[in-house]
Amino acid sequence: MNDLHMKTVRIFPVAALTAALALAGCSFIPTYERPAAPVAPQFQGADASQTATATATTAAETDWQAFFKDARLKRLIALSLENNRDLRVAVLNIEQARAQLQVRRADQLPTLNAGLNGTRGPATSGAITSTYTAGLSVTAYELDFFGRVRALSQAAQAQLLGTEEARKTVQISLIASVANTYLSLLADDELLQVTRGTLASRQESLKLTQLKFDNEAASKIDLSQAQSLLEGAKLAHAQATRQRALDENALVLLLGQSLPADLPAGLPITEQGLLADLPAGVPSDLLTRRPDIRQAEQVLLANNANIGAARAAFFPRISLTASAGAVSSDLNTLLNNGTAAWTFVPQLLLPLFDFGRNSANLQSARVARDIAVAQYEKAIQTGFREVSDALAGRATLGEQLRAQSAQLAAEQTRMQLTDLRFKHGAASTFDVLDAQRSLFATRQAAVQVQLQQVQNQVTLYKVMGGGWAECGHAGIPCTR
Repeated sequence: MNDLHMKTVRIFPVAALTAALALAGCSFIPTYERPAAPVAPQFQGADASQTATATATTAAETDWQAFFKDARLKRLIALSLENNRDLRVAVLNIEQARAQLQVRRADQLPTLNAGLNGTRGPATSGAITSTYTAGLSVTAYELDFFGRVRALSQAAQAQLLGTEEARKTVQISLIASVANTYLSLLADDELLQVTRGTLASRQESLKLTQLKFDNEAASKIDLSQAQSLLEGAKLAHAQATRQRALDENALVLLLGQSLPADLPAGLPITEQGLLADLPAGVPSDLLTRRPDIRQAEQVLLANNANIGAARAAFFPRISLTASAGAVSSDLNTLLNNGTAAWTFVPQLLLPLFDFGRNSANLQSARVARDIAVAQYEKAIQTGFREVSDALAGRATLGEQLRAQSAQLAAEQTRMQLTDLRFKHGAASTFDVLDAQRSLFATRQAAVQVQLQQVQNQVTLYKVMGGGWAECGHAGIPCTR
């Protein structure tokens, strides 16, 4: 009977160790399958000529220094990449996520500690006894048989990759914002120039109308209309001046510093020379082009790994605590003549009754994964919509600008002819003032359409994934 008992004692540890080793390296992380893109196979507003070919250069492959031609704008973008605080925070978030990943990876290895302990207490004889120990110890090192720690490490790695994609997203948005704000400033300057010219013209018209009114050659209506047009020009000038100040303040914030005085000369808004033939490709290309979509997928992967960690929590947690060193009753002789001592304490904890805590954690992890799926699909749909909107702008703004330019030319001709007829007495003051008002409005509209067209090119470059580069390239620092 004793022999049988001894054999059972020997066989049971061997069987348990074999089972544990068989489970070692297993993972409870669900198999990841990328969700299908919930969008149409073709962008709205895109035709066959806008589909990327094998030799076409996409927006993501076009460096921002090649896309923009204005030397002044290039300098502004470079300054923003060096000083913008949002981009700096995004870079620091990467460093923080990298540190968190290192913490998770360190959990997979035992932590070695050096310790010195002392205890004093009464013995059975009533005397005070002292015990001192010194040595090395490993405390509660978890043997990751069921992959819980590895799953948390994989989640941390996905979070790190997500922060790197977030940095790229911030950089793309920053470049586009600097470019669009700079273009708005150019448009503000043109509107101010138009407004100043109109203001001077209307001041002369009011003087002439006032003179004619004083000599009873013009009516009170003509004088009132001239005064109204002059005040309208003053109003437009004040609005344009305020808008330019606001846009300049926005640009300063994007740069992270004041505008330097040694900026190179810029180009007019009509001579920016942006690349206008970037191929749209197909929606599936967005999965690899746009960092925000890749970031959403990394968040999904992290939540998928968290499910594995939550599943592993249902299984036994095996930990080891061990120490080796010297023990002595005298602190002075501990390191010289102390007695060698060691301990080895394995521990297995199997959750039995936790009142649903592990089940709730698993359910929470699954719901978080489902939320991440929805956010990933929303990121794809948002990207699809943004590209479709930009393509619609590219398809129509060119025709709108052509029509607006033709209308401006017609209004200029009308103004010249009306002024000529007025000088020969064939047109009234009302006709001249009406022609002036219409020409001013058309000039303003022309500048706005020019701005919309060039900003739409910048937006299309942005939404198709253009404007990011790896650190150390194109002036992007790797550390802050």
